[in-house]
Amino acid sequence: MPDDHRIVVSPAPRRVRVMWRGHIIADSAGALSLQEHVYPPVLYIPRDDVEMMFLERTDSHTTCPYKGEASYYSLAADGEVEENAVWCYEAPKPQVAPIKDHLAFYPDKVEILEG
Repeated sequence: MPDDHRIVVSPAPRRVRVMWRGHIIADSAGALSLQEHVYPPVLYIPRDDVEMMFLERTDSHTTCPYKGEASYYSLAADGEVEENAVWCYEAPKPQVAPIKDHLAFYPDKVEILEG
């Protein structure tokens, strides 16, 4: 990883809950915070703390030169769908290995509550 593109993964300091359309999608005391370069921190929640019944895998994939290939999920409930609202790195690069088996949510598509 270039010296000018630093990524730090650390435990999130507070409990994290993810809400979407009145549903609790995730609730975790074990989330990770990924701080990448100059970007805002991203919370990654253990898959075991996510209500996977609300997620539907999509065919979307993107590649980050620092983290690897991301896979995406849409949220679905009550006849509503939020396309590609969730992503994960199923085989992350070694420098971000702790985010394996964790999911991240776009904050403009869900409500993320800390504390």
